[in-house]
Formats: sequence, structure tokens, C-alpha cells
Amino acid sequence: MAERNGQAVKQYREGNITAAFGTDLFVQGVTFVPNLLLKSYRHMGLTESEMMLVLHLLRLRSEEKDLYPSPEMLGELMSGGQTQAENELRSLREKGIIAVTQYFQEGDRVVLEGYDFEPLFEKLSEAWARSKVHEIEKTEAILDGGSGAGLEDRELGRLYDEFGREFGRPISPIEAEQVLRWYTDLGPALVREALRRAVLIGKHNFKYIDTILLEWHKNNVRTVEEVRTYEQKFKQHHGSRKPRKTPVGKRDREKEKAIIKELLEMG
Repeated sequence: MAERNGQAVKQYREGNITAAFGTDLFVQGVTFVPNLLLKSYRHMGLTESEMMLVLHLLRLRSEEKDLYPSPEMLGELMSGGQTQAENELRSLREKGIIAVTQYFQEGDRVVLEGYDFEPLFEKLSEAWARSKVHEIEKTEAILDGGSGAGLEDRELGRLYDEFGREFGRPISPIEAEQVLRWYTDLGPALVREALRRAVLIGKHNFKYIDTILLEWHKNNVRTVEEVRTYEQKFKQHHGSRKPRKTPVGKRDREKEKAIIKELLEMG
């Protein structure tokens, strides 16, 4: 065992390059990057190269505790060298993405300069807020039957109306977002079927509908016909209970209720 730049290192067995690579891949760690930042950086006015420089700055901060890496050091990490690093740093400061501030080391009064990422996350929170406002406005427009909606939006609007009728009230924007996620992931037919089944057994709540859809999703059920096939197989596998003497229509409804409840309890 030896030390390199203050870090402990080991001597690898000769020829075992795969193990050496895997070990380094593990011990050198990872840089945490929020997915929201990766999705939003273009809306924040950042270019790809500026975003890459931000990632390098974050890595140097977390891994090497370097608060204020020099343009020379950053240039070694950028394809355009030191000139590119200097230009990108200047641009990031002009755009209000990073700033330079003073840091104090714990235990002493030494003052250090370093890059401040607070402006970056302020702008990211603003981008997030704008996207949420846009989503809510779009949802409310569909709920209100706004004109100009596309075919998919009109279909989604009809689905919102069906939920409102079954629940006896207009659904909220938050509930509408949940319906939108179901609609996007599984399609309107399965969402309608899940709503129908929840209403059938008197469960007028979104959590129960989500449980039904999750059960179908886990079992790769993608159409209403596949739902019926899945339930028939479930019934055959677990056996059917001896039916009571009830009218045929009522018996069918009670059988369907029993299957739905049993499926969800098993899931």
C-alpha cells in the first residue's frame, strides 16, 4: 500500500487489468448531478460546453475539495483547452450561473476564494417553477375544455371529465397530473378500466386506482383484453369459490368484485 496525492493506493496483481479498472471505477466515486439540471440547462441559457464545465467544477469541488480551480487546470479537462475554459468561466459569470465568493476554513480564520453555485440552483429553481406553472396552466386549460387542444389533449380532457363524473366533483390540478401520468404510461383504455373497477367496489380514490394500474403494469398487462385474460388465468390458478344462488347479473358483478379484491390483496 502506498499514497498518491494524499490518497491510499494499492499494487495490483500483474496482468489483472480488468480488476484494476473495476477497483478504480469504484473507489474514485461518482459526481451527483440532479436530473432536473440535465433536463433544464438549455432552458437556463447554458450551452453544452458550459454545462460540461459546470460538471467539472462540481466534481473538483466534491472530489478534490478544490474551491477555485485555475483556468489552466480546467483547460486540461476541456477540448478547447485553457482559452475555452476562460471563455466559458466568463460566460457563466455573466449569465449569473456561478459567482466568486469567500469561504472560511473551519478551525482558523483563513479566507479562501471559491466558486459559488448558489446562483446556479436559484436559476434552476426558477426554471422548475416556470415548468410547473406551464404544466398547471395546460392542465387547467384542458379541464376547462380550452379550444385549440390537439387530438390527444381532447382525449385526455374526456378522461378528466369521466373522473369528475364518477367522483362527483371536478378533479384538482394535482389529480389531473396523476391522470396524465397514467394516460401517458398505460393509455386511456386501461385508465378507464381501472376507474370502472374502482367505482364498482366503491373505492373512489386515486390511491386505489393507482394500485390497480400498478398491478397490471407489474404483470405486463397492456390492454383491456389482456386484463380479462390475466384475471381468467388468476382465477384458474387459485381456484374459484363455490357460487351462491344469486341472480346471474348480480352474480357476475360479485364475482368480478371478488376477483379484483383478491388480485389487489395478492399484489
